[in-house]
Amino acid sequence: MNTRSGPPESLNLNVRGMRPSATVAINEHSNALIAAGQTVYKLGLGQSPFPVPPAVVEALRQHAHRKEYMPVRGLAELRTAVAEFHRRRAGLSWHFEADDVLVAPGSKELMFLVQLAFYGDLLLPSPSWVSYSPQAQIIGRQVNFLPTRAEDRWMLRPDTLDEHCRRDRGRPRILILNYPSNPTGQTFSADELAALAVVAREHQLIVISDEIYGELHHEGAHRSIAEFYPEGTILSSGLSKWCGAGGWRLGTFLFPPQLRWLRDAMAAVASETYTTTSAPIQCAAVTAFACGPEIEEYLVRARQILRALGTWSSKRLLAAGALCHRPEGGFYLFPDFQGHAARLRERGINDGEALCERLLAETGVAILPGSDFGRPRGDWTARLAYVDFEGEAALTEVARAPSIALDEAWLRRMTPRVTTAIDRMCDWLGK
Repeated sequence: MNTRSGPPESLNLNVRGMRPSATVAINEHSNALIAAGQTVYKLGLGQSPFPVPPAVVEALRQHAHRKEYMPVRGLAELRTAVAEFHRRRAGLSWHFEADDVLVAPGSKELMFLVQLAFYGDLLLPSPSWVSYSPQAQIIGRQVNFLPTRAEDRWMLRPDTLDEHCRRDRGRPRILILNYPSNPTGQTFSADELAALAVVAREHQLIVISDEIYGELHHEGAHRSIAEFYPEGTILSSGLSKWCGAGGWRLGTFLFPPQLRWLRDAMAAVASETYTTTSAPIQCAAVTAFACGPEIEEYLVRARQILRALGTWSSKRLLAAGALCHRPEGGFYLFPDFQGHAARLRERGINDGEALCERLLAETGVAILPGSDFGRPRGDWTARLAYVDFEGEAALTEVARAPSIALDEAWLRRMTPRVTTAIDRMCDWLGK
């Protein structure tokens, strides 16, 4: 038996103590509990409940034989489709070309590359998606969380952004805005985006507009800050949320001409890291971003289901004493349980982290604390993803009877795991 010790531990200081992504970790933990025979309601990982549209699946099947290395920046036909998709969807008035697009194996990879290539601070509203800040930590960038308030629907205010930027004028910064938001389900109005754009322009910020949930705006009325700040905005999207293809791993960035220097630097780094994105996936993505009639109908039905379920869930939690805004897009809620704090402390639960642990242990409902999304440790917020249902069956039901009311009875029949999970949360809070 070899008893020699291995090489000494010599971890990069930036990753020492780093835990796996909270959303990935809660999903794997939930699956392990289920494998052990426990009942778990998976409201932790934000994976689309809907299938990939059949037309996109068929496009993948037709191109499965493609095995060549694609261009580093992505298939030209796909980049053209992405540019047109954003021009059409975001209401952009100027012409984009294929050269303005960068394709990668997931928008998460692009978020990492842009922070690696750009030298400057990262600005994030609190709360924000779980991986923005850890990526900056890996690279060694300064992260500044900008406060938000429940009464503002947890959305960043222009005066908050302006106040922060005035403290150290001229400092290079990237601001990431994700809307409709993961984790809150809220989004910006056109007026709110225009006001933020004024501040961003004054302080010459680069804005990464993460619009991966844009097509899941519950009213189909998504707007982009790129309308108001085109010269400084990078538009981010992908296939994971609105197209239901998270595991396919394809993300896109659309750059304005003024930021081609950053696009070129990111492409250079890409050539030395992942090289290119899967050829069959890129070919299938052309069909996805073209958004033909079949995909348009798919999106209308998906929005209808998510709007009904999100509205019902938020009202149920609100009635149970949680502060919970009605979601405007995506499939997330961000309830605040501060109103239950005194009674929860009597049960030995002293913050949102403990709340989520006990909730899973005592009800089987898996959600994440707000602290995983940049909220201060010790507050009472949490994020839940109302996605634990059979999306394909729900879409089929809506297609079969388009005029049917998606009322509580329909939701309990077609999304029983989510409605049961919300019921269990509310009953547990009312103990």
